[in-house]
Amino acid sequence: MTLPRLAALLVLFSPTLAAETLTYPLHSNGVDPEAYVVELLQQALARSGGDYQLRPSPRPMPQSRAEQSLEQNDGSVQLMWSMTTRAREESLLPVRIPIYKGLIGWRIPLVRREDKNWLAQVQGLDDLRPLRFGQRADWPDTRILRSNGLQVITSQSYDSLFRMLDAGRFDLFPREVVVVWNEQAQAAREGLALEVDEHIAIHYPTAFYFFTSRARADLAQAVERGLEAMIADGSFAALFQQHHGATLERARLDQRKVIELENPDLPPQTPFQRKVLWYRPNAPQ
Repeated sequence: MTLPRLAALLVLFSPTLAAETLTYPLHSNGVDPEAYVVELLQQALARSGGDYQLRPSPRPMPQSRAEQSLEQNDGSVQLMWSMTTRAREESLLPVRIPIYKGLIGWRIPLVRREDKNWLAQVQGLDDLRPLRFGQRADWPDTRILRSNGLQVITSQSYDSLFRMLDAGRFDLFPREVVVVWNEQAQAAREGLALEVDEHIAIHYPTAFYFFTSRARADLAQAVERGLEAMIADGSFAALFQQHHGATLERARLDQRKVIELENPDLPPQTPFQRKVLWYRPNAPQ
């Protein structure tokens, strides 16, 4: 066999020369609102030592469907990102580095415009119990809220929750601090009279992780290697500040009345001992 032919065969059959395409679930409202997460994942994979390309699923995929796909390892998606639960960590493989540094557990309510001062007098959890909260049925938050004695109205559709709030089907829609103002702006463009509450924040301990199939420990390890490299060189903190610094200043979490909730679904392996992984109001980030 000639050297040119041998070289051609090596190029053709060498698995190391072709990047693996990783599909992640497209957000169920048909757009990708999580540019930060995608950029974080891209940078982590670039530092992982592997060769990967990211793409969204061809159609929107609910969280429950993505989880089922990974559990069955059917190839529809190779990874997802979501709030952790005990059940999710049993069925999937978590990368236990909080993507949002715990910010997913910090919630600011959306309310109807005419109700924007409703929460000004709230002092504790008991003051929230007469109110109705909106959530999607398959979100882990639903169980957390109910386990703390709060009333929850659910929907199968993310988009419909904003219309339901506007129509008075429930009283408040607690949203992640990292998305609440963008969601309020989108609701306004759709003619909905919703406002971001200025008085309270709801907090429960939780983490938002990357998850893979249990059959893809290699991929979970690659993501973890890349994230650890980003923590070590400061690029994780820089990207977090770039995407969320202005929002956190606007949120004024340290000036709000914080209502603490318990999280019965919090896995015991959650790495709270690593302080560098978590956001804390008023602490250097």
